[in-house]
Amino acid sequence: MTRQRLQKLIAAAGLCSRRTAEDWIDAGRVKVDGRISSLGDQADPESQLIHVDGRPLSFRGEPTVLLINKPAGVISTCRDPRGRSTVLDLLPQQLRQGLHPVGRLDADSRGALLLTDYGDLTLRLTHPRYDHAKTYRVWVEGTPLDTSLQRWRQGVTLDGTRTRSAEVRVLQRRSDRTLLEVVLLEGRNRQIRRVAELLGHPVVDLQRVAIAGLRLGALPEGRWRRLSRGEWTPMLDRGEPRASQHGSCA
Repeated sequence: MTRQRLQKLIAAAGLCSRRTAEDWIDAGRVKVDGRISSLGDQADPESQLIHVDGRPLSFRGEPTVLLINKPAGVISTCRDPRGRSTVLDLLPQQLRQGLHPVGRLDADSRGALLLTDYGDLTLRLTHPRYDHAKTYRVWVEGTPLDTSLQRWRQGVTLDGTRTRSAEVRVLQRRSDRTLLEVVLLEGRNRQIRRVAELLGHPVVDLQRVAIAGLRLGALPEGRWRRLSRGEWTPMLDRGEPRASQHGSCA
C-alpha cells in the first residue's frame, strides 16, 4: 500500500468519515510511529505504525451498506418467531450474513430501509442523540384542517411526552384522502400512524422516501442496491448531537 493521507486511511479503516478524521488529527489524537500527526501528513500502513487514541489502526473488509425498498407486510428484523417474511428474505442467501436493519419500518409501512454490517453507522443513525431527518409520504383519510396540521408541526403528546416539531406539508388532495410529506427528527414506535389517528385522519398508506439525505429514488419495491462509500460515509457526519432522548423506532 502506498503512502496516503491519514484522513483517507482512517476512513478506509471504517472508524469515521474523512471530515471527522481531519478533526481527530487536528485534536492530536492520531500518531504515526509514535509522533503526533498534523493535518496533511501521509503514511504507509504497511511500513509505519498508525495509532488513533492510542490504538493501532487496523483495516478490515469494506463494510456492506444496502438500501432496500421494503414492501408492506415484510418485517424489519433479521428473523421472526412467527415465521413471517423479513427484509433479509429479500436478499440473496450469500449476502445475508452479518447484516441487520438500521432502525425499523413497521410491518404495514413501506419504503427506504438501510441494512449493514457496520455497527458505527447503525449507532450514528439510530442513537437519539443525533438529529437525522427521515422523510415520509403519507396518505391520510379525509382533508386535515390547517389547524390540525399545525398541531402536528408543533408536536402532540404521545405516552405522556410531547413529540418533537415536524415538517408537514400537503402534496395532493383528493375527495376522500390527502397526501402529506412528513419529515421527522425522531422515530417513536408507529409515531406517524398514532399522530394521524389522534388528529382524526388515520393513515391509508405510509412510505419512507429518504433517510439522512439519502433518497429512495426509483428503486423498485422489494429490490435493493449496494451503497458506495461516498453515499454512506457522509451519514456519519450528518446530524447534530443533542442532550434529550426519545425512542429509536420509526
